[in-house]
Amino acid sequence: MPAEGALGYALQQPPPEKPPAPVVPGSAPLTAREMQVARLVAQGRGNKQIAAQLMISQRTAEGHVENILIKLGFTSRAQVAAWAASQPDDDRR
Repeated sequence: MPAEGALGYALQQPPPEKPPAPVVPGSAPLTAREMQVARLVAQGRGNKQIAAQLMISQRTAEGHVENILIKLGFTSRAQVAAWAASQPDDDRR
């Protein structure tokens, strides 16, 4: 633990907040699989349903959703759904 963190912990101060992840302007650099997952999120599917449809493990689906949130700088599936719905249809595979 860095000295600043140890001092803050000893003084019972809350840790400094992390800056939010930067939002990627325009088209985000999602992989083809992440784009598939984002579109399924936009359809209201949960991780278990996404996993079954794509024939992947539920944990893998969760990982894809987490990567999408990080890459887009979002904090909720609703934000992912809105973003995916706004993307052109030519990205669909």
